[in-house]
Amino acid sequence: MDQPSPAQQRAFFETFGFLKLPGLVKPELDRILAEFEAVFPQLGLKHDGTKRTMIVQFVEHRPGLRALLDHPGIHAALANLLGPDFNYMGSDGNYYTGETTWHRDTTFPSNSYIKLAFYLDPVTRDTGCLRVIPGSHTDAGMKQWVDNTLRDADNQWGRHQRDLPAVALESEPGDVLVFNHRLLHASFGGGKARRMFTMNLGRRARTTQEIDDLIGYGDSHFYGFGLRAPYLPAMLEGGPASRRVHLTQLPQFWDASVARHRARTGGA
Repeated sequence: MDQPSPAQQRAFFETFGFLKLPGLVKPELDRILAEFEAVFPQLGLKHDGTKRTMIVQFVEHRPGLRALLDHPGIHAALANLLGPDFNYMGSDGNYYTGETTWHRDTTFPSNSYIKLAFYLDPVTRDTGCLRVIPGSHTDAGMKQWVDNTLRDADNQWGRHQRDLPAVALESEPGDVLVFNHRLLHASFGGGKARRMFTMNLGRRARTTQEIDDLIGYGDSHFYGFGLRAPYLPAMLEGGPASRRVHLTQLPQFWDASVARHRARTGGA
């Protein structure tokens, strides 16, 4: 069967909320692995396997990771799903320990945000791969599928969360997974040092609701994490000129995000 066209990929993503792009960054894998491993000691962190170790603004710390925003295949996929002037919304890098229960990353009404996930170790259904509930990102899916109910599966249906119907996106290093922030997702059976990092992206905000969600994103995902700017200087100063379009809108609304955070938290 022929590869899906961009229009077919976009239709699949809009309907089901996820895509798997096999081998998309396989040629760059050695560099990506080296850059990933360099960030943690660079920031004085060492994963001990007892709990998740996470760094926000992760790719900003290494030029080889920042360059993924300019990768032709990644850029083409993002432009197809979000439009060519999409916003870069930050990143995180992780050593995962244990399981992750069912959850959504955001619930913004505009449904404008997606995540790229790079798993740097082979992961299967029973060793910590991403599991998703197709269609749970839609307005109807948001009403039908409630994360608290899924996490209460033992009481609701007499079975573990891992046994609920879902798609297991098994992957190899070099694959890229794309999913909507509102999509319910989880992982089960993983070990104590699963390497994974993500990049978050969004449509350029144009409507009133999209702008309100952009301000809310800055409040919760940047200022809420203790960050005092949406991007590190290296992200803004390096890279090709074509990268700039993806880094302009969030800073324009940064003051509004800070004001909202302070109003929501009582001035914190």
